[in-house]
Amino acid sequence: MYDEQHRHQEWLKFLRAVEDVVPAGKQIHMIVDNYSTHKHEKVKRWLSRHPRFHMHFTPTSSSWLNMVERFFRDLTQNRLRRGVFRSVEELILAIDDYIGRHNENPKPFIWTARASDILEKVKRARRTFHNTHSV
Repeated sequence: MYDEQHRHQEWLKFLRAVEDVVPAGKQIHMIVDNYSTHKHEKVKRWLSRHPRFHMHFTPTSSSWLNMVERFFRDLTQNRLRRGVFRSVEELILAIDDYIGRHNENPKPFIWTARASDILEKVKRARRTFHNTHSV
């Protein structure tokens, strides 16, 4: 069983790996979601000692901005949702097969919405949120 309390340790391991491969003197900007692992107290302390790291957090409830989330959505919809897997091994094989087929003909994601349209939706959502959550 995976121990959820150690996820911040894996994130720190990743940050250290980035630190090791990016040349000294280069600034490092990372765009991450608001997952608690990214904001863990030990992570905050590590980042305070490594000022070249600049964390940029995506807004809450904006998984549509995260390309990994979009890929997982497509994987779920196109391969996993109605699948029958009799073992973990079958599930892993199905995921590997989907990734292999996806990578045979990769296509870059191209945003079709204009920035002004997206920002207007964000403003409407914010107004709605504040109207429904104000006292």
